[in-house]
Formats: sequence, structure tokens, C-alpha cells
Amino acid sequence: MPSLDQFFKAAITVDNVIFGFDDDDLKVLLIQRGEEPYINKWALPGYFVTEDEDLDTAAERVLAELTGLTNVYLEQVKAFGAAKRHPLGRVITIAYYSLIKINAFEVKPASIAEKVMWHSISKLDELAFDHNEILEACFARLKRRVRGRPVGFELLPRKFTLTQLQHLYEAILETELDKRNFRKKIISMNLLIDLNEMQEGVAHRPAKLYKFDREKYEEFVAKGFSFEI
Repeated sequence: MPSLDQFFKAAITVDNVIFGFDDDDLKVLLIQRGEEPYINKWALPGYFVTEDEDLDTAAERVLAELTGLTNVYLEQVKAFGAAKRHPLGRVITIAYYSLIKINAFEVKPASIAEKVMWHSISKLDELAFDHNEILEACFARLKRRVRGRPVGFELLPRKFTLTQLQHLYEAILETELDKRNFRKKIISMNLLIDLNEMQEGVAHRPAKLYKFDREKYEEFVAKGFSFEI
């Protein structure tokens, strides 16, 4: 039998994939690393778990320490444990993801983060470690979620237009949706409140404003309602 000592030589990290939506573009929050390995490379906000904290606590702490973000709901996605994924040794990472409104939070780099910035999902270069793979896994989870739950509404302003809503789903699902069919389906769900207001200060023709009726959605779910785009 192998010695138990050899099983206590691995480290554990947490990596956070924070999605946001801005100007019809889906984005992810990245840090520029200020230490080796991969110094100066863009990476997901992640770091080591201390021996006396649980994973969820570690994810919240690391996100706050590197980006300044607090009170963000984080959902665990999966573990990544390729034997040589970290150049310094055996490191297993647990990925978390979240959806936030970009303009509702202020980010500030600290600790090993030299910079922290939002990056367009569609224009990403190669990230540090296996973070492109981690991002893809979390992006796939997001796509599945938006088809079955109205989580996309979390990324919009409190008041939004149907065009903004459609652009959000097109950005997440990476596909063009038929305008008429999308609007017909969304309105038929009875999950939007017509505010009887129009956009102001826009260069184009003002559009009607809506907001998400969360109370009605929760009532529908209790009765077996299934949200599907």
C-alpha cells in the first residue's frame, strides 16, 4: 500500500467566472496576474484555499480580495484536476460562476491582481493555466440555465426593452433569434410588466420599457411552469 503522505501533497484553488452584460455584449471579469506563473497574463480571479476554510467561503474571499466584489452569489460548477494543469505542482481547482449587472458593482484590483477588467467573451485571447477550458465549462452551464430559467434577466437594467432582452439571449446562446417569434414567446409567458414608459434620450425611435415580474414567476414555478427559450 502507498504511504498516506503522498496523498497530502496536492493544493486546492478556486476560480471564479463572473459574467456580465454591457452594451449588447456578454463579458467576463478577468485579472492580470502580478505573480508567477503566468505573470502579466489575463486569468480568472482565483487563488489557493487555506486549510481551515471551506470551498464556498474560499471562493467568496478570493473574489473579494482580487477584485473587490462582495455579496455576489456564486454557484459551484465542477472540479478541474488534470495532473499537469499547474506548472508548480499538483493543483485541483473548483470553478464557480455568477451573473451580475456590470454597472451595479465597482471592481478594484488588489493582492496578486495588477489589473481587473471586463473582457468580451467573443474576443478573448489565451488565458493563464487552463482558464479557457474553465470558462467554456461555465459558459456551457450558463447557456443551459438561460434556456430553462429566466436567469438572463439578472444581467439587464431594472427597466429594459424587448430588443435589449433579445440581444442578451443572442449573446449568451451565440445565435440570432427571430425577432417576431422571440417577442411573441416572451410576451406569452406573462413574466413581463409593461411599465407604460418609453426610452428617453436615445438617438433611435424610443421603445417600450418592461420589467421582470419575479413574484409571478415564482408563483408559476410552484405550479410546475417551465421557462424555455
